[in-house]
Amino acid sequence: MFPIERPRRLRQNETLRALVRETHISVDQLIYPVFVRSGEGVKEPISSMPGIFQWSVDTLTDHLTKVFSLGVRSFLFFGIPSHKDSQGSHAYNPDGIVQIALQSVKDRLPQAVLIADLCLCEYTDHGHCGILRGNTVDNDLTIDVLARTAVVQARAGATIVAPSDMMDGRVKRIRQALDQSGFDEVPIMSYAAKYASGFYGPFRDAAENTPAFGDRRAYQMDPANRNEAMKEVFLDLEEGSDMLIVKPAMPYLDILSDVKKSVRVPVAAYQVSGEYSMIKAAGLQGWIEEERVIEESLTSIKRAGADMIITYFAPEYARWHSEQ
Repeated sequence: MFPIERPRRLRQNETLRALVRETHISVDQLIYPVFVRSGEGVKEPISSMPGIFQWSVDTLTDHLTKVFSLGVRSFLFFGIPSHKDSQGSHAYNPDGIVQIALQSVKDRLPQAVLIADLCLCEYTDHGHCGILRGNTVDNDLTIDVLARTAVVQARAGATIVAPSDMMDGRVKRIRQALDQSGFDEVPIMSYAAKYASGFYGPFRDAAENTPAFGDRRAYQMDPANRNEAMKEVFLDLEEGSDMLIVKPAMPYLDILSDVKKSVRVPVAAYQVSGEYSMIKAAGLQGWIEEERVIEESLTSIKRAGADMIITYFAPEYARWHSEQ
């Protein structure tokens, strides 16, 4: 009987759809980004990111203990220091805010994967991702500071360091510094294809790192370029990166797919602040089915090739699935 092929046969109910489902999201492959600042008892809401907060070390440690119990076991740390200067010195201060947070969370959750974002933009008084020479970021001076910071982060308990600065040659310099300091087993998870995106706006509120002048287009990638992403990826791999990140996620699913098809290392995609906030805002207005859209957005990222997803939705997603 015509038609012979009836794909709808396999869509009749949820149990059957689940049986033949091609793409699955695992909670233990979600990475939850968090913002930590000085003080005690701090849980400061970020107005442009509903449901996301700046935490002090004590409240963050308690929060992550609860999130860990839901099955999310990996956390990405961003710091808001009490003092900023032109050199970003609190990034590599052993008593810097991220280092203290790493130690605290590691003591409470020794099995958690603690990923230290490695960049200077949160720590410089000018908000750029490196050391300035005039109004230009000095690439080679910056990578020396990043290497120094990586060692301090590893010493504080970072499981993984994640350079997000997009300086040339930084992965090699960081790998050398880690190895020379006895941290040869600490992996590097590089933001290999990080685009100069308009989707980062809410993050700048959260991390308090808006550039004092200009923007970051001189070192982050041009959104129009696709082939260049593979050049950046292969350079990072040659320099010793163990894992790769594509950022942002949904506007760059083609890049994510290209990368995953071309490499044999784990690939993460970062569902960035703007992606999060757009979904949250529309959900709060009742314009979309928020939970369904969150699930669909994460599925699209996984389907495009991500082995891991960095997402602010991680606790919510884990909570829904723990209740099922």
